[in-house]
Amino acid sequence: MDDQNKNLILATALSFIVILVWFVLFPPPGPTPADPNAIISAEGQGVLPTASGDEVAGNVTNTSEQSAEPVADAPRIAIETDRLKGSISLLGGRIDELALKDYHVTVDDTSPIVDLLSPVGGTNPYYALYGWAPGAGLAFEEVPGPNTIWSATSGAILTANTPVTLTWNNDAGLEFTRQIAVDENFMFAVTQSVENTGAGTVSLAPYGILARHGEPQDLKNFFILHEGLVAMADGELSEIDYSDMPDFEMNANEGARAEVTHVAEQGWIGFTDHFWMTTLIPAPGPYKATAKYDESRDIYQTETVLPTQKLAPGATATATTQLFAGAKEWETIRNYEKAGVEGFIDSIDWGWFFFFTKPIFAVLHYLNAFIGNMGWAIIGLTFLIKLVLFPLAYKSNVSMAKMKALQPEMEKIKERAGDDKQKLQQEMMAMYKKEKVNPASGCLPILVQIPIFFSLYKVIFVTLELRHAPWIGWITDLSAPDPSSILNLFGLLSFTPPEAGSILAIFSLGILPILLGISMWMQQKLNPAPTDPTQAMIFAWMPWVFMFMLGTFASGLVIYWIANNTITFTQQYLIMRSQGVKPDVFGNIRSSFKRKPKEE
Repeated sequence: MDDQNKNLILATALSFIVILVWFVLFPPPGPTPADPNAIISAEGQGVLPTASGDEVAGNVTNTSEQSAEPVADAPRIAIETDRLKGSISLLGGRIDELALKDYHVTVDDTSPIVDLLSPVGGTNPYYALYGWAPGAGLAFEEVPGPNTIWSATSGAILTANTPVTLTWNNDAGLEFTRQIAVDENFMFAVTQSVENTGAGTVSLAPYGILARHGEPQDLKNFFILHEGLVAMADGELSEIDYSDMPDFEMNANEGARAEVTHVAEQGWIGFTDHFWMTTLIPAPGPYKATAKYDESRDIYQTETVLPTQKLAPGATATATTQLFAGAKEWETIRNYEKAGVEGFIDSIDWGWFFFFTKPIFAVLHYLNAFIGNMGWAIIGLTFLIKLVLFPLAYKSNVSMAKMKALQPEMEKIKERAGDDKQKLQQEMMAMYKKEKVNPASGCLPILVQIPIFFSLYKVIFVTLELRHAPWIGWITDLSAPDPSSILNLFGLLSFTPPEAGSILAIFSLGILPILLGISMWMQQKLNPAPTDPTQAMIFAWMPWVFMFMLGTFASGLVIYWIANNTITFTQQYLIMRSQGVKPDVFGNIRSSFKRKPKEE
């Protein structure tokens, strides 16, 4: 076997191994426990109440406990913008009902829109709470908590142009005001104010809480995707999976399994799912961020607590924080980062090869904006990647063409050397040096392609912009596998192919995976099959093995690979012709169908 075929087998094997690793799927999570209908909430500046009214003491005020029944029929203020629909409960002023108008559960536009937040008492409660933790001189009854009934003084509906204002008086000298505003996308601004109309000085600290009862129902549990806690603290990114939060150590001050971070300047903390995210974003300045898990009630929680403020008689304290609750759109999140949310673009899971994935997606985004179709944008991106790598590909293919031209001389050296492997190696190396040929250069383009392929796979799987993005005809979701199936002759038969996840689904090949196998097979036919029967068999089966393996991958990735193979075939064919080598593609195809004579 010549060195050209050795390089091709090595490169193919490396790609095969990488794809096998990516193909590993973590086992699904266990069933979600019954809704505990309560959260635990504690912080180091004072006492924070819970949704059910339980109290957990912090380390500033006296320990006390009390419970109160939630009010199920509390009044609500509607949220209605071009992109959001939901409501705010006057019970605690909770932002606990939110849906995303631009996104549907399935590719069918008549399917329900995506629900992001949901109230206590429903399925998988998920909500944001705000309030004040009492310090010295105050009891928890004297500050607003999750069960406080607020009054709406302005705004019957929250829109992008009309904020709402809530008020509550503790009848003991403190008047609390909360203004909630939202922009045209997914960013809320919550301004909490308190005026001391009493005679004594009091201390209290503003806080924000995100609480999630149980893991998300649509948790992917795929190793390439991070789902769970995501936080930025003074430039340092933290990502902790939902499955790892129960491993937090018990924190006596927090009353739960918790990790506490003291942020000096800027940061944010929240929960990220595959395509959606909620994030607490305090104003620049010091604050305390806490991530915790209540194992007894299976509740995940994040908190941000601003420094305690002393409020003299007649004084007013105000604190404004932001809440992101929406879709992880690259451009929207990038604009928020430009507006001052430090490192917000890193809330998207770019992975280990972020130095590839970030620019790759940026180019893909701009191509999509220019072309207007993400499928064609992927093909355009493939052309640009091949253009950037062309010098390397050219050098590699020229070397391979020279190797092919030197094939007769190699055979002569083998005959002269006989069984003397050392002599064979020496003469081969001397010939390579004389002809200025590097036998290993054929592997370089494939080796460079591996991290690029991984990065593109990451981009297609993780980023929201590929979700439900159509290409042509039957490809209506580039983030999903090709829905066509050879088992029903691509829709000509009424037979319904096996569903995704079924063991039989791997045989339900769509049009794109079949085209992928053909493109890899055609690329092989630029060179004759190896003379060794075992090597020839490996070459013969490799395209079809890849075809089955990638059949369940996202259509966008398969489109990239087909385009890449097609461009590589064209490049290699033209470069070989320019070096005086005339690939006999059709002759190699015909020979692959000929019956091999049996060895006697």
